[in-house]
Amino acid sequence: MSVKQSLQDRSGNQCELCGSTENLDVHTVAPNIDETVDNCALLCTTCISQINDPESADPNHWRCLNDSMWNENSPVKVLAYRMLYNLRKEGWPQDLLDMIYLEDEDLKWAKETLLADGETAVIHKDSNGAKLEAGDTVVLIKDLDVKGGGFTAKRGTAVRGITLVADNPEHIEGKVNGQQIVILTKYVKKS
Repeated sequence: MSVKQSLQDRSGNQCELCGSTENLDVHTVAPNIDETVDNCALLCTTCISQINDPESADPNHWRCLNDSMWNENSPVKVLAYRMLYNLRKEGWPQDLLDMIYLEDEDLKWAKETLLADGETAVIHKDSNGAKLEAGDTVVLIKDLDVKGGGFTAKRGTAVRGITLVADNPEHIEGKVNGQQIVILTKYVKKS
């Protein structure tokens, strides 16, 4: 059985956060990259887009968290905690945040990608403006001389399982010819 089918069975074929039954897809909960039932939730495109861009979140849409924060599945609880945290300045989310219960392991997972007050997220984008995520595969769009490596990374080379440089949106890291290198995002495209 596929991950999506397992999640559909688990959720009753509805968004595990808001309950919508339309435009459902598998969402892997960061920082995990493996698409497994234990790392994913079945969500509607509205929830996914607002999770990926918390600045655009509609607080009224997230009133559904009053129910979904009690879900027994860790990925759903983690997502509920993160959205409540991101919306806490609205007032009502802080009340729910004070009530939500997560096991220590789930709480650690939930806090892994949260930003402290005043911080802004570093967003990595490829040469076409597509958002890059840790674990993505990118393709080089030009030959790059690798300083200290003694070789040239050729255009068209696929770099799998990239990591993002946390404090610089223009840098990613990946292995080329078995060597870990830093690559400028303007020289790659997401594949």
